Amino acid sequence: MTKLDSADLNQIAEQLVKQNNYIQYVYSQLQKQIEKIKQEIIEEFENHPVTQEINGGITASNISNTLDGVTNLYSFIGFESGDNPLNPIREELKKINLKHTTNSKGELVFSVEFPTAKDIFKVTPMPWATGRSWSQGIELGISGLGYYIKKTKNSRSGLGIQSQTPIRNGVRFKNTKYISYLINSYTKKIQDLSKDTIL
Repeated sequence: MTKLDSADLNQIAEQLVKQNNYIQYVYSQLQKQIEKIKQEIIEEFENHPVTQEINGGITASNISNTLDGVTNLYSFIGFESGDNPLNPIREELKKINLKHTTNSKGELVFSVEFPTAKDIFKVTPMPWATGRSWSQGIELGISGLGYYIKKTKNSRSGLGIQSQTPIRNGVRFKNTKYISYLINSYTKKIQDLSKDTIL
């Protein structure tokens, strides 16, 4: 029986990763797992109470429990009537993708393009405040709930405006986990995938 030492095995491995069929096989196996994670994160995003509430527009109820039932997020944040502020987030999540390259040592290297929370914050600006993100505000808080008036005239959303003086006391925006938590949890899944996958 012929025995191969470590040098022989390394040489075989180096040649193997250069074979197109091998590369395509490994890529396809990892791609299936990445696609599964991608669909899971999109599904979790779509099913999140904040997403569903904003998706419901000005007629939605406050199912996210962020506004003490005073109004809904679409109106409170001040989106223009007819806008779909969730689409930029959907487009970012669709960008999740697997890539592969061969480094200078001939090793096969896989990488995953995955949006960060900051990437999503950049594409979700507040309608009335440049440099602020409404999706980040869901996590950190958005001020002004005590000033909110249900009024259609001069309203961006068609449902309410902000008063110059407070009209109610004892209400405040309730922060809730959203984009950062979602991205962090699935980033960990991808990192765990790289540890557990046997090529």
